[in-house]
Order: sequence, then structure tokens, then C-alpha cells
Amino acid sequence: MAGISKQDVDTPALLVDADALERNIRKMQDFANGYGVNLRPHCKTHKCTTIAQKQVAAGAFGITCAKLGEAEAMAKAGIRNLLIANQVVGSIKIARLAELARISGVIVAVDDVANGTQISAAAAAAGLKVNVIIEVNTGMNRCGTEPGQPTLKLARALLKLKGLNFRGLMGYEGHAVNIRDFAERKRVVEEALGKLVATAELLRKNKVPVEIVSAGGTGSYKITTAYKGITETQVGSYATMDGAYQDVGVEFEQALTLLTMVVSRPTKTRVVLDAGKKVCTEEFGLPRLKDLKGARVRGLSEEHCTLDLSDPKCKLKPGDKIELIPTHGCTTINLHDQFFALRGDKVEAVWPIEARGRAR
Repeated sequence: MAGISKQDVDTPALLVDADALERNIRKMQDFANGYGVNLRPHCKTHKCTTIAQKQVAAGAFGITCAKLGEAEAMAKAGIRNLLIANQVVGSIKIARLAELARISGVIVAVDDVANGTQISAAAAAAGLKVNVIIEVNTGMNRCGTEPGQPTLKLARALLKLKGLNFRGLMGYEGHAVNIRDFAERKRVVEEALGKLVATAELLRKNKVPVEIVSAGGTGSYKITTAYKGITETQVGSYATMDGAYQDVGVEFEQALTLLTMVVSRPTKTRVVLDAGKKVCTEEFGLPRLKDLKGARVRGLSEEHCTLDLSDPKCKLKPGDKIELIPTHGCTTINLHDQFFALRGDKVEAVWPIEARGRAR
């Protein structure tokens, strides 16, 4: 497969421009370094150990994971400094977490003392300790303790559990990362970060050590990285990018595209591609066309993408290849088993997406 032309790749296929990807990785790393903040990229976007290893090689402090299964895939590839930015609940998963802790410095988010107690018991039974971080609700209203006293109460309880190492706090300003007006985005992000940093200071004043204060997303990276009191950021989509983050003005290159093929042109103004909802998600909007003028995506069905042509003289025909830009990279990538990594128009390598589908 290596060395073939992009045009010879069978479709539908997920492409990544390796040069653009590496420039994105370097740009974000340099930005974090400039503020003395640790970069812990989120692998929930790319789910690929090759990309994670590139991020670590460029200077990333560690890797963030959304799920235990993702962390297991990263650890299998030799990545040891892992944060699971989610709760690991239930005896089956907690037993797996304890096994993961044997081979890595994994940190897991908690927001409930009963869950912390269960993790502690499993860790103690295995003769080890598990690193934990408290997730604080900074405005997204998903998981997390409330800022201030409720977080302090949980931290004090966790410190008493012998199977745990308490490391600090994390929050996610995900409710703000797609606000298009930058001034308003900055206001909402800083409001969220203020709650997180103030809670960290409250814990420290009450003699609870807080080593890590972790937050951030691609849409808020400039604000979060520069905010005093944040020690690490969990940005993810910047590496490959997508249409949604293009729309809010995030200045990284579009490294990710979906290669498709024209399979039908039933009329002069209608073209059908071989890529539907089973290979490209649309919760943030329909995919965009790369470098194709005079056409627009009308819609996706299960296996097809329908285009409307404004120019009936357009010469598109069955067998022609067209690239789409997904609007949401994270969920689109999760539908695929591999990236075709390009240098120019040649395939350099095929990278497995080892953590795809690891929802457990």
C-alpha cells in the first residue's frame, strides 16, 4: 500500500495529510511550551497510537483518554502517562483499571466518594495505588462535583482512602469551545476556569495538595493555556481538525479528509458519492467539499452522499474521486479502522485506529 497514489486508494477512505498533522502537533506544543503549561493531548479525536506517539515525541507530557478502553490501547503501545478524563464505574471496569495501573501511571477522574472507595479497595487488593483527579463541573453541567466546598469535601474523603493517590482537579469548558464570537467565548471560558482555579486554591488553603489543574479544548486552547493557575491542557481536535472548528476560527490546518468516489450521475445536476452516514457523521452539519466549486452536499443517507451541481457542464463522472471535510472529526474517525497517511499525493503508511469503538 505504501507508495501508491492517493487516487489509487479504494473508497471510502480516511486520509490524513502527515505533513499538516505534524505541523499542527508542533504548533500546539510550541504554544503550550511558551506558557510553561503541560500539554496532554486528548486521543478521543484520533484514537490512533501512531499519532499519540508523534505527540509525545514532540514534547507532550502525556495523553488524555475518554474511556478506559482507549487508555488500554495507548498503554499497549507503550504510552504510560495517561489521564482518563471520565469516571470508571462498576466492578468489571475497576478491575481493569487496577490492571492498567500496574503498567502505567494512569490517572482517573472521580466525582463520587463511593466510586473512589471502590477504586481504592480494588487497588489495595492488588497491592498498588491508583491516581485520581476530581472532575469539577465548571458550567457544562455534565459530570463533576460543584466548585468550592463540595469539591473540598470529596478531596478530604479521597485523601483518607489508602488505595488512592490524590493528584488534583480537572474541568472541561466544553459548553464554550464552539462559541463563534471570540470575545464571548473568552468570557465564558474564563468564567469556567475561574471556578476551577478558585477551587484549587480553596483546597490548598485547607492543606489539600493540588498538583494538577487540567482543562481545555481545541476551541479554547489560547484562553485556557494562558490562564493563570492551569497546569495542563487536554486539547484534541487540533491535530487533524474538522469543519466545526474551522467555523470558529481555530488556526490549524485541515489534515483530515474523507476520500470518496462518484458512483452515479443520474442527472446533469445530481451526483452521488459512495460515502454516507456509516462513514461520516453529521451532528455538526453536513460534510464540506474540498477543492470542488459549483457543487454542494445536499444530504447523507446510509451509504450515499448526494451532491447538487450548479453547473450542469461539470464533468464529474462515475469513478472520479472527491475529498470531503468532516464537520466532526472525533465521531467520523471512530467509524474507521485506519488512516491512509499521505506525503503529498502518495500514501506513506497505513495507520491503524486501534482505539476506535473502545466505548467500554
